[in-house]
Amino acid sequence: MKTEFLAHCAGVVGETHLLMGDQMAPYLTDWRKRFTGNALAVVKPASTAEVAAVVTLCAQYRVPIVPQGGNTGLVVGSVPDASGTAIVISLSRMHRIRAVDTLNDTLTAEAGCLLQQVQAAASESGRLFPLSLASEGSCTIGGNLSTNAGGTAVLRYGSMRDLTLGLEIVTASGAIWDGLRGLRKDNTGYDLRDLFIGAEGTLGIITAAVLKLYAQPAARLTALLAVGSVSDALDLLELARQRCDASLTGFELMSDVCLQLVQTHFPEQRTPFASRHPQYVLMELSDCESESHAMAMLEAVSESGIERGLIADAVIASSFSQSQRLWALREHISMAQAAEGLNIKHDISLPVSRIAEFISETDAILQRDFLGCRMVTFGHLGDGNLHYNVSAPEGESHETFLQQQDAIHLRVHDNVHKYGGSISAEHGLGALKRDDIRRYKSETEMAMMEAIKRALDPLNLMNPGKVV
Repeated sequence: MKTEFLAHCAGVVGETHLLMGDQMAPYLTDWRKRFTGNALAVVKPASTAEVAAVVTLCAQYRVPIVPQGGNTGLVVGSVPDASGTAIVISLSRMHRIRAVDTLNDTLTAEAGCLLQQVQAAASESGRLFPLSLASEGSCTIGGNLSTNAGGTAVLRYGSMRDLTLGLEIVTASGAIWDGLRGLRKDNTGYDLRDLFIGAEGTLGIITAAVLKLYAQPAARLTALLAVGSVSDALDLLELARQRCDASLTGFELMSDVCLQLVQTHFPEQRTPFASRHPQYVLMELSDCESESHAMAMLEAVSESGIERGLIADAVIASSFSQSQRLWALREHISMAQAAEGLNIKHDISLPVSRIAEFISETDAILQRDFLGCRMVTFGHLGDGNLHYNVSAPEGESHETFLQQQDAIHLRVHDNVHKYGGSISAEHGLGALKRDDIRRYKSETEMAMMEAIKRALDPLNLMNPGKVV
C-alpha cells in the first residue's frame, strides 16, 4: 500500500520531486532546531493541479499531510511528528508571480513565493507590499498566510489577513477552490478566506493569493528614541499618533537588555547613544508628501517628547544607510538571543493600554520565582505585540534553565490571560501551544473551532496535531 501510494505521488510530481531518506532532512527539523520529526516522503508539486492530485491520493490512502513553505515557523507547525506516517507537501516549486494589477493595486502570487520576491515585484511595478519580517528572505507567502504574519508595519497596514483579498485553496478532499478575487467588497456569504488565513494548514492548503498593494511612500524616516520606561514609551506612542496619524508606520520597543545582547554578540552593531537607557523606541514614518514634510513631523514629535520628559535622547537617521543601521539593532535581537544560548520565547499580544502594567507585574513574578532571569522584551508596541522572552541568569547553564520552560510559560500566559491578551500574536499555535490554548479559550470557542475542523477535514489528515 505504501509503495503503491508513493508510486502514484511520483507519477504526479515526477520522481526527482519525491524525496525520501536523507533527502528529507531539511524539511523535518523546525526553524529553532528544537524538534525533528519523520515523514513517509517529501512531495514537491509544481502547480495547484499537482497539489490537488497529491491531496486526493492522500485522502484515498488515508495519509496525513503537513503543508510546508519556508519552514521558518517558531511553534513546530510546519514539520511532521515522529511517527513517519505523514508526507510533507513542500510548496517551494510554486513561486510564480501570476499577475500585478496596478490600477486595482493587487498582486497575485503563488504560495511558494518568498516574501522578499513579492516585495520586489511590487516595487518593480511602482507599488509597495508592506509586510516586513526579519525572515523575509526565507519565509514564503503561504507560510505568512497560514500564520497570519504581522511584522513591523502592522500599525499602519495590518497583518496578512488585512493584506489579502482572495485565496486559492486545495481542500482536504483534493478539490480546488478558486477564490482569487481582487475585491474590496464581496458580501456573498460566509468569509471562507478568513477561515484559512491563520489556520496553519489544518483546513486546507493555500496555493495562491491576491494581495493588496499600496503607493510607494515619498519618504521613509527613522528615529531611535531613548526613554525611561515602558509607560513613557506608551505616552510617546499616543503623542506620535496625534502628530503623525497615518504616517506612523512602525513603533518598536526594545529593552536595554536586548541591545546589550546585540552589542555583545555583534560588536559592529552599536547604539548611537553615549549612555545606556532602560528602554528604546524605534519609530518610522512613511510619508506620501515629501521628506521635508516627514522630517518636520518627526522633529516635532521628538522635540515635544523631550519637552514632556518622555525622551531622554534621540537620533534621527539622515540617510537610508543610517536608517538601516538603526533597524539592524532591532533585527539582530533574535540572532543575539540565539548566540547567547537557549531561551524561553513568548509571542504575546495585549491591549496597548495594559502593556506597561503587564510587564511590570510579570517581570516581578518571574524575578521572584526564577531569581536572576533576564527579560529580553521587544516587539511591535504600536499594535500590542510583544516578544516577551526570558534568558537564563548570567552564569547559569542554559540547558538547566530551559527545564523550567513549562513553569515560566504558565506564569507568563496566565498573566497574559489576566490582562485580556493572547498567548500567540503572530507565530500561531502549531504543536507547541496546541494544548496550552485550551486553558484560555472557552469551551464554546473550542467547540466551534473543532466543528470547523471536522467539517472541512473529516479524516483529520491536514496537519494533524496542530492548532486543535
